[in-house]
Amino acid sequence: MNSSSNSSSSSKNSNTEKLQKVLARAGLGSRREMEAAISDGRVKVNGEVAKLGDRIASRDRVAFDDRLVTLRDDAEVSRRVIMYNKPEGELCTRKDPEGRRTVFERLPRLKGERWIAIGRLDINTSGLLLFTTDGELANRLMHPSTQVEREYAVRVMGQVEREHVVAMVEGVMLEDGPARFSDVQEFGGEGINTWFHVVIMEGRNREVRRLWESQGLTVSRLKRVRYGNIFLDKRAKAGEWTELTQGEIDDLSTLAGLAPRKVPSLTPDEQNRWSRDKNKRRPVRAMRKPKGSR
Repeated sequence: MNSSSNSSSSSKNSNTEKLQKVLARAGLGSRREMEAAISDGRVKVNGEVAKLGDRIASRDRVAFDDRLVTLRDDAEVSRRVIMYNKPEGELCTRKDPEGRRTVFERLPRLKGERWIAIGRLDINTSGLLLFTTDGELANRLMHPSTQVEREYAVRVMGQVEREHVVAMVEGVMLEDGPARFSDVQEFGGEGINTWFHVVIMEGRNREVRRLWESQGLTVSRLKRVRYGNIFLDKRAKAGEWTELTQGEIDDLSTLAGLAPRKVPSLTPDEQNRWSRDKNKRRPVRAMRKPKGSR
């Protein structure tokens, strides 16, 4: 079966799957990243350059950047999840041409898998980032149809009036479509700065900042404190990570509509490697929490 026949046979063969889904499950990245890789010609199926829309079966040979990919079914995929407390100034990318620090540089090393970011934060936003080895879990938690809540602590510069909050809750039109907060709570402040906690149901680029800017207000600090049912807590200080418990991963899986799966125990080699990675962390100045934050 070649790449061109994959697409045409998709309606005839119920045992085929979308190529980007299989690549994500293999731990090579998120579905969105894999779609970009396919579009860039980095993926081959049975020796031919793949294209978006291709579907493959278990017998097909898939190569990513000319390296053969080991195809796995759902039962073979590990589902580890770590919480990372991102400081300001780090990029949510694997490599930066300008040599700036990225969030991936601080994560524990994996053998035969990759950490997949569940959502992103811009360079000037700090706080909670989740990473997983399960591409399907990442895809479902990021997909707009899942309606997963993201909560942020926001320091706003300027006089915030009731009509501003009402407008952002009812919805405003941004350049890329309508947007709204599902909840806004004030937490006090000093001078011209006021702290709020806001909840949003999707992860569009700079959406929290743009919603406040639509009301003529400026966000001076922004920190994500919750993703779904996972809260940023003291287990991970700024620039540090911690692995989620089995119960937390089960809750995330349920939220994503996936059956819970037992997290495999770390091998002695992995335990040593992860311990060394933790010991190599460099201290980062943490963002001050707003008064009354939960």
